[in-house]
Amino acid sequence: MRRALRQRAERRLLLAAEPEVLDELRRLRARVPHLTGALAASIDGLVLAQDAAPVEAEGVAALTAAALGVGLRLTDATGRGEFRELLIRGEQGYVATYAAGATAVVTVLAGPRTNVGRLHLEGRRAGARIGDLVDGARERPEATI
Repeated sequence: MRRALRQRAERRLLLAAEPEVLDELRRLRARVPHLTGALAASIDGLVLAQDAAPVEAEGVAALTAAALGVGLRLTDATGRGEFRELLIRGEQGYVATYAAGATAVVTVLAGPRTNVGRLHLEGRRAGARIGDLVDGARERPEATI
């Protein structure tokens, strides 16, 4: 019971950063042509903010959490260090996931004509900024429960 209460309190703190995280997602979409959506999620699949109208954000966040788990195990098993990013290319474009601090990730949807170098550059920067926002929300004095 105590663990469940602690998890709910932590989720409230993470969601408190939602307006700033959403602003960063919108700025990311403005900086990279051909982006069709972006969302920030906790590493356990909770949507923190979304700017991804054409997809079901909760489903994408849950799949991102699953892919993150595989990515973490793969980087660990191969001695590649901490997870940083994941890129998937399909016929209709890209899905990229970037680490965002200790407890979140940013997932970006992009069209097939997207400049992948630019996507990585801006996705990494957005992940770092969102990570600072989310980790900062968790470290506020009210986070001690």
